[in-house]
Amino acid sequence: MAVFEYRGIQIESGKAVKGIRDAENAKALRALLRRDGVLLTQATEESERKERAKRELGLFKWLGRPTTSDIAIVTRQLATLVRAGIPLLEAIEALTEQVEKESLVRVLTAVRESLNTGTSFAKSLEQHPGVFQPLYISMVAAGEESGTLEAVLERLADFMESSARLKGKVSSALAYPILMSVVGTIMVTVLMVAVVPKVVGIFENVGQELPWYTKILIFTSEAVGSYWWLMLSLGLGGFFGWRHWRSTVKGRLAWDSWLLRVPLFGRLNLLVAVARFTRTLATLLSSGVHLLRAMEIGKGVLDNVRLESVVADAIGSIREGESIAEPLKRSGQFPPMVTHMIAVGERSGALEQMLENVSRAYEADVETRVSALTSMLEPLIIVILGVVVGFIAMSILMPLIQMNQLVQ
Repeated sequence: MAVFEYRGIQIESGKAVKGIRDAENAKALRALLRRDGVLLTQATEESERKERAKRELGLFKWLGRPTTSDIAIVTRQLATLVRAGIPLLEAIEALTEQVEKESLVRVLTAVRESLNTGTSFAKSLEQHPGVFQPLYISMVAAGEESGTLEAVLERLADFMESSARLKGKVSSALAYPILMSVVGTIMVTVLMVAVVPKVVGIFENVGQELPWYTKILIFTSEAVGSYWWLMLSLGLGGFFGWRHWRSTVKGRLAWDSWLLRVPLFGRLNLLVAVARFTRTLATLLSSGVHLLRAMEIGKGVLDNVRLESVVADAIGSIREGESIAEPLKRSGQFPPMVTHMIAVGERSGALEQMLENVSRAYEADVETRVSALTSMLEPLIIVILGVVVGFIAMSILMPLIQMNQLVQ
């Protein structure tokens, strides 16, 4: 059975419609759509459509890619349908018909076709690594093996929604200070390049001795106006040089280690990484994923080479019979509360619950710290901008006032 992307017109309303549907051939597709009250105007088979899409998208093939929120919504709906007793294949078909994002429709259609050939759900998802992460696939595989797929899908939806919510809170909290910094930098640059040189011309004609701060302003304005291209080149060169250095093994390790020690943000970076790691580990273990496999996947979500090396060492120690908490504690990188609660969870047999508690506590701590940080950054940025603008205003106005006094 082939997969077609079609366009048509609803016979009753005359409204244009489009979608993706299975059919033996184009003639069968026309008959199926006619039965649903749609007059077929164009049909493209899946293989042809893929080739056309590649030609059309080119370098922009990443546009329209399903987001974490999209996958979380579909996962939640799929869990509801499966729990209601609807077969997996029918549930995915129902989702395919109601999802609006075309890229996600294509993925679900491909997964459904793979299931039709007898492939397992996890293996079908594995064919789309850009959409479904290893964590997702491993949990689905564990759910299929244990017969608890609907529970696993609900845990996955909870996990993805929680991760998206934490990321959204951090991003939205930092958006305003970043925007203020960008706007303030642009405003000061415009003043230095466009306004100050015009005012300086007045001082030059008078020939009066200027205050030291006005001389600094004039020097800075002339430097920015005359050598902006050099400053821009140095900035871009430094940025790309830093990116190249950070792409090396030694550079990435040094940079990630510094991120954990930098004032104000170092502790926040550590809390975010630990909260993500413990929630991932708790979700995987609760879904029946083996501990070592769960640790491997959890290592990948840390996004910090220094912490990843610690977890990699811990995996090696666990293989040799050690506990989870001991190698993490020995590294000195994980907070004492984390290693202590993991040790308690191992002794009591409630490791998943302890990891959940750690992730909740650290996510709450992250939100508190981000709120405190933004409440401190906002007035600090306003003060800095006020000082810079005030310095420019004073450097311009004071000589004018002195000139006015001399004239009188």
